[in-house]
Amino acid sequence: MAGKHLSLLVHFIWSTAGREPWIGTDWQDDLYGYIGGIMNNKNARLICAGGMSDHIHLYASLPSTITIADFVSVVKSNSSRWIHQSSLKRWAFAWQEGYGAFSVSKSEEQKVVRYIRDQERHHGKHSFKDEFLEFLDKYEIEYDERYLWD
Repeated sequence: MAGKHLSLLVHFIWSTAGREPWIGTDWQDDLYGYIGGIMNNKNARLICAGGMSDHIHLYASLPSTITIADFVSVVKSNSSRWIHQSSLKRWAFAWQEGYGAFSVSKSEEQKVVRYIRDQERHHGKHSFKDEFLEFLDKYEIEYDERYLWD
């Protein structure tokens, strides 16, 4: 078969360091746009972004040319640098060290997009920690909660 034909859809979740409420509603759309630009530079595509003041959800289509770990590292480091150097000048801002990356079937895409866009309502009932534990359980990912949070 000639060429590469793939569908690599991933729902990423990570928080700010210490789950500090550093992402302001007044600039989060700019942050998502900047992250989309980072992704474009890596031949990835941001499908949807959302979150709360203490965490982010990114739904992306990835190319075959980058590992998940390298992708997250590039997005985190470049977006953090942008936050520090832009007019925002939020010097204390940092992302947590870890992340979640969950595969998504194309048939579930609209459900994932709705979930990401509905973060404010969702977090009226559930904390970030509860949400992340639900993802780990749903995807049957083993973890020791003593070492899960930074």
